[in-house]
Amino acid sequence: MPSIEPPSVPPANVLPRVAAVRAADGERLGSVRLPGVTLTVRSRPPLREGLPPALYIHGLGGSSQNWSALMPLLDGVVESEALDLPGFGDSPPPDDGDYSITGHARAVVRRLDASRRGPVHLFGNSLGGAVATRIAAARPDLVRTLTLVSPALPELRVQRSAVPTGLLAVPGVASLFTRVSRDWTAEQRVRGVTALCYGDPDRVSPEGFRNAVEEMERRLRLPYFWDAMARSARGIVNSYTVGGQYGLWRQAERVLAPTLLVYGGRDRLVGYRMAARATRAFRDSRLLTLPDAGHVAMMEYPDAVATAFRELLADTEGPAAGERTDGVVEDEPANQTTGG
Repeated sequence: MPSIEPPSVPPANVLPRVAAVRAADGERLGSVRLPGVTLTVRSRPPLREGLPPALYIHGLGGSSQNWSALMPLLDGVVESEALDLPGFGDSPPPDDGDYSITGHARAVVRRLDASRRGPVHLFGNSLGGAVATRIAAARPDLVRTLTLVSPALPELRVQRSAVPTGLLAVPGVASLFTRVSRDWTAEQRVRGVTALCYGDPDRVSPEGFRNAVEEMERRLRLPYFWDAMARSARGIVNSYTVGGQYGLWRQAERVLAPTLLVYGGRDRLVGYRMAARATRAFRDSRLLTLPDAGHVAMMEYPDAVATAFRELLADTEGPAAGERTDGVVEDEPANQTTGG
């Protein structure tokens, strides 16, 4: 559902400059202007011509860097491109201030339509998993296969450790948290995020931790950082309360593409128990469970995720793009129970 609040940040062309984002070895960074949105694109040059394209969508508070560990492991099988969703990473806020699941999905679809890269092997983590599910259901012509890592699909019984993240959706909470955490250092914030998202925070290398602190310092200088977080969290919560054909579980049942589901046994944000429901919902699915992984298995266990994806490709007979059914990703019906 589109946010009903007006954007509270200046237009992208008058935002202050901050430090550049980091590119890993072999990565290229670019910026693409599309109708209503500007997206930063992180890509890797293909090892050879003719490789099928892949597109990666990060989760809440993340960026395209979340896929930097996985992408090089797939250099020989796909041509990789990861996006910074609007308001995250190095992408400025969307012109219309729409951070709903549908709003993010439209931004991704605009990139795919403009680049003519589809159908792609579509990857999504957390929020990105919900976005990817919506795209795969509404635009099957754009999706060859679907790989979802801890997708943020509706749960009736949310884990206690996920409640603080959900509370960001409540109007005013982000501002309150900003005041309460004013004196927290970037290092303290990164340790908190790592403890929440990783099954074993010790798997983060010293260099990886330093890079994360540097990125956190950069993001905290962005005037729209907390606004993007709060509105996107509200978009997730709103999507949980939508039923009928626009409900994410109903849309999961409509996905035609072969689907790889990845769930971590130590995930503190998406319940491990949801793996069984997801396996039933996605008609052509396989499940990879990683008992020691947290919420970002592609960062903790990239080799395992890459191997499972390669197996999916080996067992998939040709692209599964399906027939195009919708010209656009439609809005969910207005929901009056959340937002503000």
